Amino acid sequence: MNTLLLILIGVPAIEIFVMIKIGQNIGALATVGLIFFTAALGIFFARVEGLNTLRSGVYNLYKNKVPIYEIFSGASIALAAFLLIFPGFITDTFGFLLLIPITRKIIINYFIVKKNMQTKKNNEFIEGEIVEKDKDKNEL
Repeated sequence: MNTLLLILIGVPAIEIFVMIKIGQNIGALATVGLIFFTAALGIFFARVEGLNTLRSGVYNLYKNKVPIYEIFSGASIALAAFLLIFPGFITDTFGFLLLIPITRKIIINYFIVKKNMQTKKNNEFIEGEIVEKDKDKNEL
């Protein structure tokens, strides 16, 4: 709960601070124009990458493969589109990083591998049953 509250208060505060600093350097109208430009450009690229991911997912389904990467990629593209619509330069930077296929793949692999490493540490045992050989012969 505290982390969510910190994010809800901290992110807009940092974004406003960065917008003020950039506005002091390039002007208020140029800053507002740049915010609208990055939002429009980001949505355009999110649409293109989303269609590419959908195409790749359908291709994997056609080959009877599970499109796991495409599912995670689609979710990250949706998050990137949200970050790009949200006004600000820091969220736009994270949004564009999620839209670039190379960085998106690195981020997805990091979280998937990290999760798999945690589950492997917890599952270091093999279930089995012990059957006594001599006991079975005596019962017959």
